[in-house]
Amino acid sequence: MSQKFSTLIALLCTVLASAQLTQEELEQRKAKLQQEIIEKERLLQEVRSKEKSVTKLLDIQKEKIGLKEKLINTTTKQTKILNDNIYLNQLEINRLKKDLDILKKDYAEMILKSYKSRSQHSRAMFLLSSENFTQAYKRLQYMKQYAGYRKMQGQEIKDKTDKLANHYTELNKQKEEKEVLLAEQQKQREDLEKERQEQEKLANSLKKNKKQLAAEIRKKEQESRKIDAQIQKLIREAIAESNRKAAAAKAKANPKTTTAAETKKIESSTKIVLTPEGKIISDNFKANRGSLPWPVERGVISLGFGDQPHPVYKSLVVHNSGIDITTDANANVRAVFKGEVAQIQKIGNKFAVLIKHGDYFTIYHNLSSVSVTEGENVSAKQSLGRVKTDSDGKAVLRFMISQNASYVNPSPWLKR
Repeated sequence: MSQKFSTLIALLCTVLASAQLTQEELEQRKAKLQQEIIEKERLLQEVRSKEKSVTKLLDIQKEKIGLKEKLINTTTKQTKILNDNIYLNQLEINRLKKDLDILKKDYAEMILKSYKSRSQHSRAMFLLSSENFTQAYKRLQYMKQYAGYRKMQGQEIKDKTDKLANHYTELNKQKEEKEVLLAEQQKQREDLEKERQEQEKLANSLKKNKKQLAAEIRKKEQESRKIDAQIQKLIREAIAESNRKAAAAKAKANPKTTTAAETKKIESSTKIVLTPEGKIISDNFKANRGSLPWPVERGVISLGFGDQPHPVYKSLVVHNSGIDITTDANANVRAVFKGEVAQIQKIGNKFAVLIKHGDYFTIYHNLSSVSVTEGENVSAKQSLGRVKTDSDGKAVLRFMISQNASYVNPSPWLKR
């Protein structure tokens, strides 16, 4: 076998190994997406039985369609990898068959020669016709090596035959897996089409009440901005309190060198003046972006971050300074990272809890009860209270993250 061909086979084996790893990763991703779709369906059923307005239904339906589209894309990638594996496996089968044919041909010729010279008399004459003892010894060694080589070649034929059989088994298995994936993909596409039809029906039902819906959205938007203003006030108060403590600590530690101007500068800053310890906490929090646990054990994001067009009326904009997570009734709300409870405030008939992590804050709003106190140090996943469940049985947690007083999108921070 040439060096070039050997290199090609090694490369193909490497591709097969890496493809297998990717296939496993895709399988895990698919399982997660399927679990999220089940959760969305459960939520849809709950909302259908409790929610009079169909706006929330449409939002959840849109999220579910997005998940199903991702699921189809994942299955498509799996099918492509499987096609590549089948192609590479077929190449290996062709190579093995070619090698096996050559081996069998050589082996047959060797057996034929052995048959023609099979008599002990011929072998003895071959040795006795030697010119000297050295030549006789070499001829004896040659006869032994020839017999050993024939035995080795027979074993190689057996090994390659077994290997070829294994590759055929694997190929059949891959083809069966491909058929299953294609059937699965077809069903996913049919399900997606049904979801889109359901979404269209919901959208059409909303269009009949455009004025009422627009008024409802504007009212909710006003309420949301009012809550945002109150939470911003809490954040500013928490920043001021943190800087007051930092200024007092600095003055106490260095009473002779700390001037009144320095103290005033720290106290009047609109951003948290970090101590060395505070900077470590802030850096640790930032380093955990993408791996923070969810603030509730089970839930789905029913409203994303920032300004978003309404799913039906694109001219109507919905604003959110955090994310809304729809969860189970009276669900336990938990801290996403260790920190200090900076503020607890009742806004209307709901509680908001602010936890400080260096110069970052995590905000948990729409709690019916609180199980922590201001100034308390909490750990990750520690219970903060219970989410409020309204008269329709809906439980929605508003979760926000800010660096000082600037909000950031919480979604990329949470573990997926």
